Amino acid sequence: MAGQPEQDIPGTPRGGLADLPGGLAEAIRDTALAIAALLGEATDTGAAVPGSEWNIGEAAAHLAQANELMAGIAAGQERSHGDGTPQSIAGANERALAAFDEREAGPLAGMIVAQADAYLAAMDRRATEGTVVTPLGTMSPGVLGSYLLTHMLGHGYDLARALGRPHMIDRTRVDLALPFLITAMPRVTDGAAAAGLNARYTIRLWSGARFGVTFADGAVTVASQPPDRPDCTIHIEPVTFFLMALGRRNPVAAIASGRVLAWGRKPWLAPRFPGLFTAP
Repeated sequence: MAGQPEQDIPGTPRGGLADLPGGLAEAIRDTALAIAALLGEATDTGAAVPGSEWNIGEAAAHLAQANELMAGIAAGQERSHGDGTPQSIAGANERALAAFDEREAGPLAGMIVAQADAYLAAMDRRATEGTVVTPLGTMSPGVLGSYLLTHMLGHGYDLARALGRPHMIDRTRVDLALPFLITAMPRVTDGAAAAGLNARYTIRLWSGARFGVTFADGAVTVASQPPDRPDCTIHIEPVTFFLMALGRRNPVAAIASGRVLAWGRKPWLAPRFPGLFTAP
């Protein structure tokens, strides 16, 4: 199908916990524990989360539900959550929250950690990789782990901001999130924004990771290897890339800060790039 990523993305596992990309299991567990520690400092779960319609209790409840969903998917359960578009997933999130009453920090912290561990346990029981069906389409269980990590990091960042504490996103965790972000990009492309676009991008992170994004009459292909002759190369600090990908960082501010550089035959294509996608 047009727009599906190539299958040679580095870090895609063969199956089982031992075959997860190096450090992913630890990053999932440590991120869940870091979020639980943040929630341990939350004296008012009704306080607002900056830039979100949710308060702390709602964001934590969503994380607990999402971790449980992904653990169930890894265990082989068929689970429905929207139709694969960011808009439908947002609607499914709201319906799930409305049907779930827990908003206390302690119980939710425990659920977030327990369900992260449940994903890892499900992976440990898998004899073969296969594929699973997720809210953002079919992927390997290992890429689902990258999805789980990405999701926790995004909302963990929100909770850290709400509580005035340091976030847990770093270069290592961004690299571990990349398999999911690369897989998801074609599925969250804004068709109207990309209509008629013909462009070849190379995305290079300061950590050394890189990949290619090609638009042909608006149809997008994402590959682990950059194109031979990119029109525009974007060189970006990893945490900035991650936050921009999740809609948590303003691209103009990031460029102004010097954390994003661009060159090539058409460097003016760089500012357009973030607007070609809708954050999942």
